[in-house]
Amino acid sequence: MSDDRAHPHPACLDPERLLTDCQLTFTRRSGPGGQNRNKVETAVVLRHRPTGLEAEANERRSQGENRREAIHRLRVRLAVEVRTPLGQSQHVSPSPLWKSRCQGGRLQINPSHEDFPSLLAEALDAIAAAEFDPRPAAQHLGCSATQLVKLIQHEPRGMVWWNAQRLERGLHRLH
Repeated sequence: MSDDRAHPHPACLDPERLLTDCQLTFTRRSGPGGQNRNKVETAVVLRHRPTGLEAEANERRSQGENRREAIHRLRVRLAVEVRTPLGQSQHVSPSPLWKSRCQGGRLQINPSHEDFPSLLAEALDAIAAAEFDPRPAAQHLGCSATQLVKLIQHEPRGMVWWNAQRLERGLHRLH
């Protein structure tokens, strides 16, 4: 998210770099897909060793496609479940990636895009730093509170986490 962080958020790591922190398992799964699915280990399970979080993909017939999907799912899960402090400075600016995706206060991102987990992690870290208030988090990131909420709504688990944090603090739920 920023150069002030001691370590980058794991969801922001290049997929190959992230894999160095993961246990990668290939296995078979039952279900549709023909004989290939039952005879070849095309399912991919990733376990992120530092956090213990796992992600799996098995819906494709290709091990490579399942590997890419499992990495994306793990990055999204890391984005939702791991918080990284913004740093010592209260004025840490948004990442170059965030700035490139936020033009005129509007976010340009699709949840299936490779950048989505990084942006989600950055947004949730900013939300946590702003004590779960969307307005100062959005102001910090250079977008509107509505745009920030829409981004988080793309990943329902992120919205569930945010609302749980708000309810713990006596704040109302966001929709």
